[in-house]
Amino acid sequence: MTAKVDLTGKHFLKLLDYSPEEIQYLIDLSARLKAEKKAHQSQKVLEGRNVALIFEKTSTRTRCSFEVAAHDLGMGTTYLDPSGSQIGKKESIKDTARVLGRMFDGIEYRGFGQDIVEELAKYAGVPVWNGLTNEFHPTQMIADTLTIQEHFGHLKGIKLVYMGDARYNMGNSLMVVSAKLGMDFVACTSPKYYPDQALVEKCRAIAKETGASITLTDSVAEGCKDADVIYTDVWVSMGEPVEVWKERIDALKPYQVNKEAFSYAKPEAVFMHCLPAYHDQGTGVGRDVYEKFGMKEVEVTDEIFESERSIVFDEAENRMHSIKAIMYATLGADKETE
Repeated sequence: MTAKVDLTGKHFLKLLDYSPEEIQYLIDLSARLKAEKKAHQSQKVLEGRNVALIFEKTSTRTRCSFEVAAHDLGMGTTYLDPSGSQIGKKESIKDTARVLGRMFDGIEYRGFGQDIVEELAKYAGVPVWNGLTNEFHPTQMIADTLTIQEHFGHLKGIKLVYMGDARYNMGNSLMVVSAKLGMDFVACTSPKYYPDQALVEKCRAIAKETGASITLTDSVAEGCKDADVIYTDVWVSMGEPVEVWKERIDALKPYQVNKEAFSYAKPEAVFMHCLPAYHDQGTGVGRDVYEKFGMKEVEVTDEIFESERSIVFDEAENRMHSIKAIMYATLGADKETE
């Protein structure tokens, strides 16, 4: 495990706030806590603590990961769904933060603008964790890099290709974590869906210090050449109007993850997806896209999703272990146990 890092009391809002050493520490701590759980060792080191889980956008993996991880650590949880709090409606974010900070030891927020979670953190007085905003998804990044490290044995030098709409939380976050950890990041998509240029330049500056590289390309052959990881996400995010489907399909169809894309990658390359995925007709969205646009598979083909290349369910499981590590470290459990 990497040298001990003290993250007690620190917010977890975006990985731009964290050093490469701190990120690697969380990855390695996740691996340790995962091994302990597999060995059925008790991890109830935070008994008597309570955390609030604010979900303005619903989720399966994030909610279950926080609830199971908190339970394993001995903590109580209070889940606040979109109708379960007055945040930003009848009560300001500032006031909500100061109220919840008096009652809870930590606060998770999953919702809309990054400015909301940043304001919660400013006034809460307890650690605040970003479960997803429009701009960043940092808890997913610890899970993803843990999964890559487990599979390849290292992170530095890994070529990670993100195909699809790279303008929002997943494209942004994968670019940031790659820059921080010395990985080669490629956004392979239509130029209109490249990440924000200011963030690209910030990541390129970080990459100069870590040996990483940041590439933007609209060529699948160039982007996927010698890739270790090909990653994608849904093309239309939660909360976006149905009208954007046609625009996204027209622009992103060439960037579907399929057998051709993998033909350019390394023979041992793997497929990753943060889920849910529209790889078949098993979802309402998938069926709707087929009825309206004739696509039986959207961002990834079922052939790739169900193949031995796919490590998406290892990745999904690792959400819980990594979120446990984030809470464990920021609530100070490792100060007493390591």
